[in-house]
Amino acid sequence: MESKSMSVSLKIMIVVSFFVMILVNALANLLPINGMDTGAVSDAFPNLFAPAGITFAIWGLIYLLLAGYVLYQTVFTKGAADSAIPRTKIGILFSASSIANALWIFAWHYQRMPVTLALMLVILICLILINLETRQANLTRPEAFLIRLPFSVYFGWITVAAIANTTVLLVSLGWKGLGLSETLWTIGILAVGILIGTSTVLSNRDAAYGLVFIWAYIGIIIKHTSPEGFAGKYPAIIGAAVACIVWMLAAEIYLIFRRKKKAVL
Repeated sequence: MESKSMSVSLKIMIVVSFFVMILVNALANLLPINGMDTGAVSDAFPNLFAPAGITFAIWGLIYLLLAGYVLYQTVFTKGAADSAIPRTKIGILFSASSIANALWIFAWHYQRMPVTLALMLVILICLILINLETRQANLTRPEAFLIRLPFSVYFGWITVAAIANTTVLLVSLGWKGLGLSETLWTIGILAVGILIGTSTVLSNRDAAYGLVFIWAYIGIIIKHTSPEGFAGKYPAIIGAAVACIVWMLAAEIYLIFRRKKKAVL
């Protein structure tokens, strides 16, 4: 049986990997790495799934939430041995995801798209495993806010990012879509993405995860409706994105009512 408490060396690894991730992401745009900022690389591979630039502001929230997790894991450890969460396992997975995140930045800025997707999948797998642990555990309120919430939001965004990364890889390879139009492929990607999102929301009972999808799809709508973006050139994609948001909202409402019903029973 795994110990719920953590060694000093693991705490150091969590802190160091977190700050390496933050530093590399900051330098990516401050230097910038390879002479291009992160958004410029994305613009070099235009596609209809990419959201508006403002959507990426969610990284600020993700890093803030993860900072809370790091602080909670490494400083506020009273009662950790009695916790239902395997903190050591989560700490190792978090550190692995943070290093993969930092490496992804370098691969992205040097436009090694197959490598970026491989690293994105490493991050995604780490977050899936973390969320499986938090879903199954009987959490205290601090654990729900400082462990489950950060990884729910991060998981939601990386799920969308993995889909976007796959799209960029296909663009970089000159993929022609098997004869289907880019509009049809984008609608299909939106639909598959929201089905993955809603199934995860319901199976994990995780409203925060779903809200991230809604935010990402709003970003896609902004990109498609703004004069700086596609200026309404693809109304079918806009309509599909709106329908996907409504679908996710329905799943969120269902989840809330299901929780209330269980609370009454």
